Amino acid sequence: MSTHSQIGPRERQILTAIIETYISTGEPVGSQTVSRTNKDGLSSATIRNVMANLSEAGYLEQPHTSAGRIPTPDAYRYYVEQITGRAQISHADQDKISDSFKGVSDVQEFMERTSHVLSLVSSGVGVAVSMTGKKNALDHVYFTRLTGQKVLAVVVTTSGIVRDRVLRMERELTQQELEQAARYLNENFRSWTMEAMQKELVRRMEEARSQYDRMMQALGDLYKGGALDDPHGSQSVYVEGVANLVINEEDKERLSQMLRTLEERQKVADLLSAYLDSRQEAVRVVIGLEEKVPQMRNFVLIGAPARVGNEVMGSLAVIGPTRMDYEHTITAVSYIAQLFDKILNESE
Repeated sequence: MSTHSQIGPRERQILTAIIETYISTGEPVGSQTVSRTNKDGLSSATIRNVMANLSEAGYLEQPHTSAGRIPTPDAYRYYVEQITGRAQISHADQDKISDSFKGVSDVQEFMERTSHVLSLVSSGVGVAVSMTGKKNALDHVYFTRLTGQKVLAVVVTTSGIVRDRVLRMERELTQQELEQAARYLNENFRSWTMEAMQKELVRRMEEARSQYDRMMQALGDLYKGGALDDPHGSQSVYVEGVANLVINEEDKERLSQMLRTLEERQKVADLLSAYLDSRQEAVRVVIGLEEKVPQMRNFVLIGAPARVGNEVMGSLAVIGPTRMDYEHTITAVSYIAQLFDKILNESE
C-alpha cells in the first residue's frame, strides 16, 4: 500500500514537475519555473503554497538560501511508485544493449560487460556480481609433470572455460601420482563447484589422515599448490563508471567516502546482497543506502537478480546519486536481467 496517499492530485502534479525538472537541470526549482510548464495555468502564488505544503510533508527541502526547492528521498520514493509498471524501454536502448552483448555466452564475460553497459546508459556506477554456480563447475581436470618440481594443472569447467597454470610443488610428484589424483577428482567431483569441491576435499583429507595413502598425499600437495583455486573466488565483482560521479566542492567529502567504498569489491558485493533479494522478480529501487553504508544516505541502488531459469547466478545494479534518470535506468536494468536469462539459456 502506498505511503503517499495523503497528497492530492494538485500536489502530485507539482511534485512530479519539480522532481523531473530537478533531475533534468540539477538546479533548485522555483515556483515560476513550475508555472511555465503547468498545464492548468496555476499562478506562482498558488504553486508557492503547494510547495510550502510539500515541504511541510517532507517531500521538498530548501538548500542554503536558494528560493528554489529540491526533492527529498521521500519525494523520489513517491516518484518511483508513480513510474513503476509504466516505464518502457525504447527500441534504441534495446538495440544498443543487445548489440553490446553479441557473442557473449559466459557468465563472467556477460557480467563484465553489464557493469560497462549500465554505467553508459545510466550515467551512474554500473555494478555486477557473479556467484559461483554451475557455469564454473568442474567438468574435468588433468595434471602433467614438467621439469623438476613443476606441474601443469588444467581445469575445464562445464561451460567450456579452460584454466591452466604451472605450479611449483614442495616435492616432486610422479606422473602416475598425478594421473591417479586427476582420475579421483574427475570420478568424484564432476559438476561440483570449485568452492564446494575444495571444502569436501579438505574434509576427506582430514578423514583419511590416519591412513594417508600416496594418492591422497598427492592430492593434498596439489590442493596446497593452488591447482584447484578458482581465480574468481566465490564471486566476481565488476564496477564501472565511478568517473560518472562528478565531485564538486559541496559534495567532495561525501562522494570521496562513497568512492572508497566502491573501491572495496567485497563491500560492493555485500551492499547488493543486503538490498537485493534473490527471490524478487522485478527491479528493486532503494533510495538511501545509509542503513548499510552511512555515507551513502543520498545515493540510490537500482538492481535485480541475474537468473538463468530458476538459478540465481548473481546480481546487477546501478548505484548513483538520488538525482538520477530513474525511468531510463529501471528499464535498462530490467532489460539486461531478461537478456541475461535469454542469452545464457541459449548457450546451455
